Amino acid sequence: MVIYAPRPQSTLASTTDKGVEDRLGGFVNRHIGPSPDQVEKMLEVLGISSLDELIALTVPANIRREQALNLPEALSETAALATLKQIAAQNQVYRSYIGMGYYNCITPPVILRNILENPGWYTAYTPYQPEIAQGRLQALLNFQTMVIDLTGLEIANASLLDEATAAAEAMSMSFAVSKTKANSFFVAQDCHPQTIDVLRTRAEALGIEVIVGDHQGFDFQAPIFGAILQYPATDGTVYDYREFIARAHGVGALVTVAADPLSLCLLTPPGELGADIAVGSTQRFGIPLGYGGPHAAYFATREEYKRLVPGRIVGVSKDVHGKTALRLALQTREQHIRREKATSNICTAQVLLAVMASMYAVYHGPQGLRKIAERVHRYTNLLAAGLKRLGYGLGSARFFDTLRVELGDRKLADVLDRCEAKKINLRVFPSDGVGISLDETTTEADIIDLLTIFAGTDQLPFNLDELQDEISPAIVTRQSPYLTHPVFNSYHSETELLRYLSRLERQDLSLTTSMIPLGSCTMKLNATAEMIPVTWAEFGQIHPFAPPSQTKGYQILFQQLETWLAEITGFAGISLQPNAGSQGEYTGLLVIREYHRSRGEGNRHICLIPTSAHGTNPASAVMCGMKVVAVNCDRDGNIDVADLKAKAAKYADQLAALMVTYPSTHGVFEAAIQEICAIVHEYGGQVYMDGANMNAQVGLCRPGDIGADVCHLNLHKTFCIPHGGGGPGMGPIGVAAHLVPFLPGHPVVATGGSQGIGAVSAAPWGSASILVISWMYIAMMGAAGLTEATKIAILNANYIAKRLENYYPVLYKGSNGYVAHECILDLRNLKKTANIEIDDVAKRLMDYGFHAPTVSWPVAGTIMVEPTESESQPELDRFCDALIAIRAEIAAIETGEMDITDNPLKNAPHTAASLITGEWNHPYSREQAAYPAPWTRDSKFWVSVGRIDAAFGDRNFVCSCTPMEDYTD
Repeated sequence: MVIYAPRPQSTLASTTDKGVEDRLGGFVNRHIGPSPDQVEKMLEVLGISSLDELIALTVPANIRREQALNLPEALSETAALATLKQIAAQNQVYRSYIGMGYYNCITPPVILRNILENPGWYTAYTPYQPEIAQGRLQALLNFQTMVIDLTGLEIANASLLDEATAAAEAMSMSFAVSKTKANSFFVAQDCHPQTIDVLRTRAEALGIEVIVGDHQGFDFQAPIFGAILQYPATDGTVYDYREFIARAHGVGALVTVAADPLSLCLLTPPGELGADIAVGSTQRFGIPLGYGGPHAAYFATREEYKRLVPGRIVGVSKDVHGKTALRLALQTREQHIRREKATSNICTAQVLLAVMASMYAVYHGPQGLRKIAERVHRYTNLLAAGLKRLGYGLGSARFFDTLRVELGDRKLADVLDRCEAKKINLRVFPSDGVGISLDETTTEADIIDLLTIFAGTDQLPFNLDELQDEISPAIVTRQSPYLTHPVFNSYHSETELLRYLSRLERQDLSLTTSMIPLGSCTMKLNATAEMIPVTWAEFGQIHPFAPPSQTKGYQILFQQLETWLAEITGFAGISLQPNAGSQGEYTGLLVIREYHRSRGEGNRHICLIPTSAHGTNPASAVMCGMKVVAVNCDRDGNIDVADLKAKAAKYADQLAALMVTYPSTHGVFEAAIQEICAIVHEYGGQVYMDGANMNAQVGLCRPGDIGADVCHLNLHKTFCIPHGGGGPGMGPIGVAAHLVPFLPGHPVVATGGSQGIGAVSAAPWGSASILVISWMYIAMMGAAGLTEATKIAILNANYIAKRLENYYPVLYKGSNGYVAHECILDLRNLKKTANIEIDDVAKRLMDYGFHAPTVSWPVAGTIMVEPTESESQPELDRFCDALIAIRAEIAAIETGEMDITDNPLKNAPHTAASLITGEWNHPYSREQAAYPAPWTRDSKFWVSVGRIDAAFGDRNFVCSCTPMEDYTD
C-alpha cells in the first residue's frame, strides 16, 4: 500500500522573494525561526543581497545541486497526522507473548504525560554542563542505584542502547580486562538469538572467536577470556549459575549475566551468583514495546572495572558552596578523548528511557515491583498447571515468566490458527514447541484464552480455581533487600510524584528555556506534531518480532522513509537498524570491511581519519578491527590534501576507508572534497562520510553525489528526533549501490542485504517507534521546506559569526569568508589577557539563561556555535548580546576595573542561595551577578547548584544515591 507517491518539485524557494511565505507556508513557517523580514535584516548585516547569494558564496559550485529533491509535496500538520494515522492503521496490535527480552507493560500515566510527552525532558541536551542538568542527573543516579540494587553489583552506568549491544560491550570489556591470553568467548546457547548474533558481529571484527554451546556441558578445556549467560534463559529456564561462574573464574575468565530486571525482584541477583558483569534491558519498566525501541539497556559491574565501563556514569560531587551536586564522572573514559584507544564508541545512550525506567521504580517502590513480579510468576505457574492438565509437557520445572510448551503430536499449525483467531502471538522455536512469556498486563482472562488455544476448544475441562493446588512452589531465591533508598519509598501518591518530577524538571535547561547553540549537535525544534504519533498504540504496542502480516504499517513507514532518505543523500540503499550515530559509524565501516573481503581484499584495514574528526570516528574504526592513521589539517582547518595523498599512496594495498565529516568539523565546506574522495578511490579505499553536519547539506548537495560511499544520518539531529537529554537517537546509514548487498541482517526477522553483515542492534529496525518523528518532519517540510531550512541554518550561523567576530575571532572560514551551519569562536587569548578559561565563559552564560556552545572541541580554548534554522533573529540577538556582554566583563578584568580572581565569570554560575545567604563580599553587585541582561528580569533560569568540583567527585567516586538530605535545597 502506498499512501502517496513522491512528486518532483521544479523550483527551490528563495526567502529573498516576498512570496516565499505563500509558497512554503504551513508547517515550514513554524519550523523555521526567522520570518522573511528577519531574513532580510540578517542579510543586510552580512552585506548580501539574497539568501541564494549567500549559498553561492558558501557551498562550492562543483557540489551544489541545482535540481530540487524529488519528494512529496509538503503536508500540513493536520494532513500529515491524518496520513500517518492511515499508515498506522495497517499495523495490528495483537497480544504478544513472544518474550525474548520484550514485554508488554504499563506506562504509568503520570510518567507518560510528564516525561515521555514533556518537552522539558525530551528536548534537553547531554549533561556535559552539569549545573543546568541536575534534575536529569538525579533521575539517572536513581537509574544507576536501581540497577546496582537489583543486580547486586557495585557500579552501573547511565544506560546503553539495548540488551544485545550491552552484551557486546560486556564482551569487549571482558577482553580488555582478562589477564588470560585467550581470544575465545563462550556464549550460552540459550541466550536470546538477537544477542548471539550481535555478539558474533562484534566479535568477528575484533578477531574474537565466539563459542556457542550448552553451559551445562562446557568442559573449559578450550581457553576463554569470558562468558555470557541468560538469566532466565531464553526458553524461560532458571538456572543456578554458581558452579559455572566459579569454574570460569578458575580459568581467569570474566562472566556476564544478561538478566531480566523484573525477575531479580525474586531471583538471586547476578552479583551474588558471582558474576562480574550484568547487562539487560529495562524495557518492561514502563517503556512501550515500540516495535523494538527505544529502550534503556543497563550495564553493571564491579568497582575495580569502573574506568573501563562503556558509556557514561553519573557521579556524586559537590559545588563551590559545599552542596552535593551531580555530574558525569570519570570523563577520561569518553571516546572523544580516548579516540583510537577507546574500548567503546558509545556516544548517544537512552537517557530519556532510563529516566522513565527509574521513575517506574520510584512510582512502584520495592514492594510494588515485587508484587508485579509475584503476580507475573503466579500467573505463569497457573498457566503451567493448566497446560499440564491438558497433557502438554513443559521445557523446565524452574521458570519465572516464560514457558516452553512441548506440543508432542499436536500440530503447530493448528495452535497458530487458534492464536490468530484470538489475535495472540506466541514464540515459535526453530526446533520444537512454542514459547509463552507473561507480563505485567496479563489477566486471568488472558490465561483462559491461552489455555483454550491449547485445549482446542473454548470450553475448558476445568476452571482456574481447580488449578490452585497444582501450582508449583514459587521460585523465590532472593534474600537481599533492594531499592531501600528513600527516593524509592517516598513518592507513591501521584501528588508527591508529580511534584518530584516537576522539581527535577525545573533544575534542567532545555529548549523550552532557550536556544541550545551546540556545534555538531543541531538542537533544533522537535515539533509537537512530530512527537504525537510516538505514543499511538499502533506504533508503541507492537512486539519487534511480531509477524510481518501484523506490521504492514511499519513496513510502509520504513519504505517511504528509506526512499526519502535515499533521495536526500543520493544513495542507493538505506539501513534503519543502527540505533545511534555511533552505531551508524560502526555499521558503515563493517559494511565497507565486508565489501573488501568479498573481493578478496580482506587485508585492507587502514582507516584514514583527519585530526579534526569526531572522537567516535577513530573509536568506531578500532571496533571494526581497523588501524587508524591520522591525516593532517592545514592552517585553515581543511584536510591537507597532499598529506592525504601521500598516506593513501603509502597504504595503497591496505587502504580500507577514509572517514570525513562534511561540512568539516571546523564548520566550513571544503572545496577539495571531491578531489579528496577521488584520491581515496584511486587507491582502492572507500569514503565514509560522517553525517553529523548533514543539516548543512539537505537540499543543497548530497553525499552520494560528492563521492561518498557510505554516510550515517543522525536522525536525532538533522531529522528532528529529540536528544532526550543524551538519547534516544537513530543512526541509519545510506550506501552506494555496490554496498547494498552488505547491509546488516537480523536472525529473527529477515532484513538487510543478500550478503549482509550480522545484526548490529537487538531489533531489526533499531528504535523503530521514533522513526515516525523523522517521517513527520520530512512529510511536513517537503523538498522546498527542507532546502529552505538548510539555507536558514547557514544564514543563522553566518549572522552569529558576523555579529561576534569583533569580540571573538572566528577561527575558520571558507574560501569566500563565510562559515557553514556552525562557527568556531576563538577564546584562547583570554587566558593570557584576563586569566579567563573557556569554562568561565560557559558557566557565565548560565547566568544569562543559556546553555554553553560546544566547548574546547574540535579546538581547545574555543567554542563551536550552531544556532540551527529554528531560532529566530531575536533569539540569535539575545545570545549574541549575552556573549558581547560577557566580553565586556572580560574587558573590565583586562583593564583592572574588575578583580582577576573574584569576578562574575570566575564565580559563575550564581545560585539564588549564594545571592541571599550571608554577606556579599564580592567586588561586583548582586544585581550584576543575578540579572546581567534585561531579559533575565522577565524570565530567569536559576541554577540549583554552583560550579561543580569534578575532580573531587573523581577522587571520591560515588555513583549511587546518597542520603536525601544531600539534595535538600
